[in-house]
Amino acid sequence: MSLDSAEASPSSSRDWFFPSPSFIHSTSNSPQSPNYPRKFSTIPRHSRSSHTDWKPPKTSTFRSVSSSGSAAYGDPKYGRVRRRIELRRREKMAKQEKEDPVLEQKRDVSKAVSGVKTAIGEMGIRDFGQRVKIRWQMASYIAILITAFGSLVHKNFSLHNQVIDLQDQISTMNIRLQACNTSDTFDTISILQEGDHLSSKGLKILALTVSIALLSMPLFVFKYIDYISKFRSSYNCSEKVSLNKQLEYRVDVLLSVHPYAKALALLVATLMLICLGGLALFGVTDDSLADCLWLSWTYVADSGNHANSEGMGPRLVSVSISFGGMLIFAMMLGLVSDAISEKLDSLRKGRSEVVEQNHTLILGWSDKLGSLLNQLVIANESLGGGIVVVMAERDKEEMELDIAKMEFDFRGTSVICRSGSPLILADLKKVSVSKARAIVVLADDGNADQSDARALRTVLSLTGVKEGLRGHIVVELSDLDNEVLVKLVGGELVETVVAHDVIGRLMIQCARQPGLAQIWEDILGFENCEFYIKRWPQLDGMQFEDVLISFPDAIPCGVKVASRGGKIILNPEDSYVLQGGDEVLVIAEDDDTYAPGALPMVWRGSLAGDFIVPKLTEKILLCGWRRDMEDMIMVLDAFLAPGSELWMFNEVVESERERKLIDGGLDLSRLVNITLVHREGNAVIRRHLESLPLESFDSILILADESVEDSAIQADSRSLATLLLIRDIQAKRLPYREAMVTRGQRGSFSRGSWIGEMQQASDRSVIISEILDPRTKNLLSMSKISDYVLSNELVSMALAMVAEDRQINDVLEELFAEEGNELHIRLAELYLHEGEEMSFYEIILRARQKREIVIGYRLENAERAVINPPNKNERRRWSVKDVFVVITEKE
Repeated sequence: MSLDSAEASPSSSRDWFFPSPSFIHSTSNSPQSPNYPRKFSTIPRHSRSSHTDWKPPKTSTFRSVSSSGSAAYGDPKYGRVRRRIELRRREKMAKQEKEDPVLEQKRDVSKAVSGVKTAIGEMGIRDFGQRVKIRWQMASYIAILITAFGSLVHKNFSLHNQVIDLQDQISTMNIRLQACNTSDTFDTISILQEGDHLSSKGLKILALTVSIALLSMPLFVFKYIDYISKFRSSYNCSEKVSLNKQLEYRVDVLLSVHPYAKALALLVATLMLICLGGLALFGVTDDSLADCLWLSWTYVADSGNHANSEGMGPRLVSVSISFGGMLIFAMMLGLVSDAISEKLDSLRKGRSEVVEQNHTLILGWSDKLGSLLNQLVIANESLGGGIVVVMAERDKEEMELDIAKMEFDFRGTSVICRSGSPLILADLKKVSVSKARAIVVLADDGNADQSDARALRTVLSLTGVKEGLRGHIVVELSDLDNEVLVKLVGGELVETVVAHDVIGRLMIQCARQPGLAQIWEDILGFENCEFYIKRWPQLDGMQFEDVLISFPDAIPCGVKVASRGGKIILNPEDSYVLQGGDEVLVIAEDDDTYAPGALPMVWRGSLAGDFIVPKLTEKILLCGWRRDMEDMIMVLDAFLAPGSELWMFNEVVESERERKLIDGGLDLSRLVNITLVHREGNAVIRRHLESLPLESFDSILILADESVEDSAIQADSRSLATLLLIRDIQAKRLPYREAMVTRGQRGSFSRGSWIGEMQQASDRSVIISEILDPRTKNLLSMSKISDYVLSNELVSMALAMVAEDRQINDVLEELFAEEGNELHIRLAELYLHEGEEMSFYEIILRARQKREIVIGYRLENAERAVINPPNKNERRRWSVKDVFVVITEKE
């Protein structure tokens, strides 16, 4: 724009002012200095404040200060000065046009630049209301201007010197006009800065308002919910649950059902606190929103960071955020602590899952567990140890403490305890029931019917496992009548061991054959020799008579016949020939300690005397009452000779006894060999026992009475007291001469000792005590006054054997049954002469003449029998007072 146009149109006489660097440096930092030229202000303070309709233009990305000086050109006070300066500039420019035509081109460039700047300034003033839109337009104009200016500079680079001269002249003229433009320039700058400040302040107020509104929103929501609940309750009286209680219930369900709901709620609360705190800080500080959000996070993470805040507003907000951060941190610590405590509590209480396979699983807890674990540990010793898992409805720590008190070496076997119910499928899956190789269900201590009912429900739960069972189930029952029902439910998976029936039959066998209890302990337990079944192809086509002497380290007892569906035949005929697929049942120390060898040359010989053992009448006393008394009576009637007497001494009234026996299935009219004699009294009262002819009985069976059988210690105490009273009464009734002879033979105790007297009485009759607690065994073993039966330990041994190999259960059932084969103790005089020298193989072949299998012997002066003796082909001298243990058919 030329000077003429500026004079002709004063209203558009605004020009762009480009201050020099020296001027900007000298004036930009001292607007309020004492030397500041206030007198050049073109607009008075009162007139500027009165222009309420005027608004500053939107500030562009670059700030030009020359446009602010356009107001000075319209002021008449400085008109003469302005015309004089413009006239001098015009004359000088005319001279330069004559001297150098390049100035004309530069002037056009300057005019174009001034025109663009003027257009931009005017457009900024007109469109101030559209600040957002102008910002983008100015950015585009600036880009165009920079491009055009760069192109012109590139084209006219050769005229660089002339442009410098022209700029010097313009600088000189600007210096002259600085007095007029300085005041208005800084006023415009302050107005623009004030506009930006107002815009930023509006955003901060909005952010602070939003944060306060969001913080107060939950309060209004709760108040509204409470109002709605009261309104509904007053409007509809039938609604008993208010809305706020329903919401509380939904929140409780959400937090309890979903495992990660608490952590997710804590995360959402943390993010909301950071966002709201960042907005509040943005409203009270001059920082950007991103910096405020980061600062809010630092306050949440570390509450001590708010100490550096300055000002009332920032301090109040920072303290609030820090307080919320402390609450968040406390909740996080609570969640982490609860999670760790829950995990530790789960491990402590045995709620974690067992990740094992081919392990032995025991369900339940009873007094037999210690003996059962001991037998399983011994069985796993040859394998380097194993895994036994115990699950019962007890605390895991209590189970581990009780197992740790058991006095035996675990020998590499790990015992894992878990707390749970075998009736719950989830608990069964927790112990990997589908991968167990054997499952043992123990009977509960207490009522027999309730214990068997629980065992039945456990079998139902086991058969309901979806994954199926890899191993078999061994169930301990208390009543023989419930065996059929359990097998019906479990099918082929179930093997049953009726503890009461087993113990009752063992007591009868041991009463008739003193010393048989120790032999059963050796055979049933894994500590010595036990039953094993294995296939030996090299024995196919061989007769059983030759198989008997083919194993140097084992004694064959039977054959598992493949052609008969795997049925086990104990004591088969000598002429039986092994076929393909047949397996041999032997008694050996371990499953890997025996193998068939070369067939030895053995001289058979002939029996020494008459093999017929006559049956003699017996007189037996039963002290106490068992719930399976009718079964014991039927077994005794089958075993005893005709004319035998069975005395029953207990506290049950005689009429009640007959009723119980009949209810149990006993037909008294069918008893052939025995006669029942009833006596009523208490077995622990001496005067009641003295009314019995104790010295005349061949065998006395002291039973664990039904009234105290739930407590092993109480039952054993009662049995032990009865035993001592009976022996003392017997000793007092013996003649002195016979007592002296017996004491001289024993010589173990002094003549006046009470144990010595009772030992003398024990030579006249056999007393079998049913012992439940293994600790009582030591007392009876020391005194040697009774041939005892350790019932719980024998049942545990049987359970362990069946758990290791379910086929052994068929062998045990036949040995305990009324028919078939059984264990017997035979005198040596039935097989040999006094002082005859023979090998054990020769004795085996002699016993086969009466179809018996000799499995061991006990020498005359030995305390224990030897089962499966070594060096069977070695000859030795025998005595007729020795005894042999044989498997033979029941007589």
